[in-house]
Parts: sequence; structure tokens; C-alpha cells
Amino acid sequence: MADLALTLQSKGYEVSVLAPVEDPDTLPDYVFDGGRPIAVSYNGAVARLSFGVRATRRVRQWIREGNFDIVHIHEPVAPSSSLLTCWAARGPLVATWHSSNERSRILSAGYYVAQTAMEKIRGRIAVSEAARETLVRHIGGDAVLIPNGVRVAEFRDQESVTVEGTQKILFLGRIDEPRKGLEVLLRAIPQVFSTLDRCQLIVAGPGDPAEFLEFIDPSWGDRVKFVGIISDEEKRRTLNQADLYVAPHIGGESFGIVLAEAMAAGTAVVASDLPAFNRVLQSGKAGRIFPVGDSETLGMSIIELLTDVDQRQALVDAGNIRVMDFDWDHVVQDVIAVYEAVHTEGEKVEEDLRGQVVGRFAGRSIRSSEE
Repeated sequence: MADLALTLQSKGYEVSVLAPVEDPDTLPDYVFDGGRPIAVSYNGAVARLSFGVRATRRVRQWIREGNFDIVHIHEPVAPSSSLLTCWAARGPLVATWHSSNERSRILSAGYYVAQTAMEKIRGRIAVSEAARETLVRHIGGDAVLIPNGVRVAEFRDQESVTVEGTQKILFLGRIDEPRKGLEVLLRAIPQVFSTLDRCQLIVAGPGDPAEFLEFIDPSWGDRVKFVGIISDEEKRRTLNQADLYVAPHIGGESFGIVLAEAMAAGTAVVASDLPAFNRVLQSGKAGRIFPVGDSETLGMSIIELLTDVDQRQALVDAGNIRVMDFDWDHVVQDVIAVYEAVHTEGEKVEEDLRGQVVGRFAGRSIRSSEE
């Protein structure tokens, strides 16, 4: 939650983030190295987890040296730095749930282990109704709903560069995760390209493009362009330059932050009919919705919006209004209210030296731990 950290800093708070990192040399000065993560496939996604003796020591060092007023833990039952932090700290702890699962064998099997951590959490936040339902179903208790935020001004402060006559469709996400639905979009592209001859698809995100060659006609040339991993700055610029952002996801979404980012960039959105996306797009008011997995309808929606400037602009205008509900300058006030509710004046977060599970693995400021 780098954006939350930056927003809190802008409000005058001292912030530090503990997170697993691939390259410590690239860390900003407010991030504490939580150790190298291990990629693990789960729930149709790839999670990057940090666990074990070394990770536990880093977590304990972070807590011991911090003199924190609050520790804010994201995905607190994830078997990574987040869960380690729950075990290793005591005091004013706040946790945010991001993911959603109808059934989770991991959470069910680890219920009692999770409870040793959850009993310490004083404030609970869920970014969506789906995330809240997952918490209630698998862990118990409840949470206040506070959506993920977007630093809207950063997305709007971009110079728009367009190629005359060329319209751009953008896909953002891990192309090696089937739930992101790139295949659904690629199956719609022949219909789009046969109708619109000055149209290009940009695919941004990690993964091997060779896995999708069967969906790409060689005669299209550079009309389908895979650009790989892009930085946050490049993402903002690319969203700003796109005519349509398409989210063809087929499941596993709790919120849909990239939809809000697209709206912040002033880009019209087309998204699959997932409950989380419907909530963000107000059931089609702030973006075009199509049935999950329906490439034909997706193709028709893309063609209609790219050929009808008025319809596309209407979505952009509605998105500009809707995204302000997710502006961090607004959302952060609700987060701060949770902090204030769980913190007593003069109280600090301390290292928990009691004989808890974590002990088997290893002998006004705000801290944030991310998985």
C-alpha cells in the first residue's frame, strides 16, 4: 500500500513500510527490507511470500526499533510478513483484508493458527463487501468497509500523447494468470480489427506472450503489442494515452483498483460483469459492463465505444465523478479514524515476547506491514 504510505506522509505522519522485496537497492527510504519473497500460486494468482527464520528476525527487528504508535497489517493471515507481524507485535494493531474467497482450504485448515494472530487485531478494515464476507466466513468478527484508494491527481497530471487516427485498447495485468482474462480479450480482437482498421491493443504486465500466439494473426503486425512490466509512472502515462481500458477478468476479484486508476486517468472502462467491478462502476454507470467470458459481446462493446465519441465521453465524465469516492485524500480520513479509535495516548506497539507460535521460528508515527 505504497499510495497509503505516501498519502499519510503528505498529512504529516511518519511512515515506514515492511515488505518482502526482490532488490533492496531500489527501495525508497521509508521501506524496510522484509527479505526476498517466494512466488506461490494461490486463488488463481501468484502471491509473493516471505517466511521462515530470517523473515521472522527482520519483522522483530522492525518492531523492536520502531517506537510505533500503530502497526497496520495488510492481509493479516497471509503466511508471510503479515502473519509474522501479527505474532511478533502487540498493542494498537489494525488489519486490512483485500482478497475474497468463497471457499479457502488454507484458511479453514489454519483456523486456529490464524486465531492466535486475529485475537490481537483491534481494528479491522475490508476493502470491499466481498473481502468482508471472506473475513466473516473464515475468521469471524466483522470489519469496517474502506475501499482501496487512488492518488487521483497523479493520474490526471499526465501529458497525453496520441498517434493521429490510431485508437488504443489497453490491458493491464499478469498475463500468466488465467483469471485476468487476456484470452477473453484476444478472442474478441479479430471482430474489432476487422471493423476498425486504425486500432491497436497494448498488453502490459508480466508473463510470456508466446503463450498467446495461437490467438494472434501474423497479418496484424504490430497491432497487438506486448510491452511487459511497466513502472507506476509508465502505467499512469499509458492509461492516460489509451482510448479504452478493458478488464476482461473471469473471477477472483475483490475490488478492482485498476478500474479506479483508469477512471482517474480519464480513460473509458469496459469490464466483465463481476460483482466487485459492478460496485466500482456503479452497475454500468461509470463503465461499460459485459457478461463474464463473453468475447463476442466484449468485441461489440469495444467497437461501439470506439466509434461513438459521445458514448465514450459520457463514460469518462461519469468515471471522473465516481473516482473521487476512491481518492486517497478522501479515503485516508476513514483509515485515520480507525487508527484513532484503537490507539490510547502514550501507547506504543511492542515486540511480543510471549511464547507464541512465532517464537518457534526465531530465538505520531505509523508503520505499515504489507505481504
